Amino acid sequence: MTVSYPRDPGTPVSHLPFSPVVVAGDFVFISGQASVDEAGQIVSDTFEGEFRRSIENVRKVLAAAGCTLADVIQTRNYVREPADVPLYNQLYREYFSEPFPTRTTITNCLPPALKYEIEAVAVKPKGQD
Repeated sequence: MTVSYPRDPGTPVSHLPFSPVVVAGDFVFISGQASVDEAGQIVSDTFEGEFRRSIENVRKVLAAAGCTLADVIQTRNYVREPADVPLYNQLYREYFSEPFPTRTTITNCLPPALKYEIEAVAVKPKGQD
């Protein structure tokens, strides 16, 4: 099995010790993506703003691996405030559609600087190397 760590110039970076994406065979593993800019600095915003920025970061990391959001088969989501879960479900449907990826959502788990974070697993489309 081939393992790679693809990066594009627009891929968000982190100063923490992890890879944003690891491709192992046909599987693509995306580390937690939060509301950060390309330099890895947290961008505080409303829940919706942080959610959208986090998903766009996932989209960038997936693109570096030759994938899109349509290739995602699993997500793990971290929502700081339980009161944001209804909005989270509404926004999630804008980015993912049926058949939805498998999903786990955990609340009350993020530091005060973040309102939302997402990690994902995708499968490379046939014909992608």
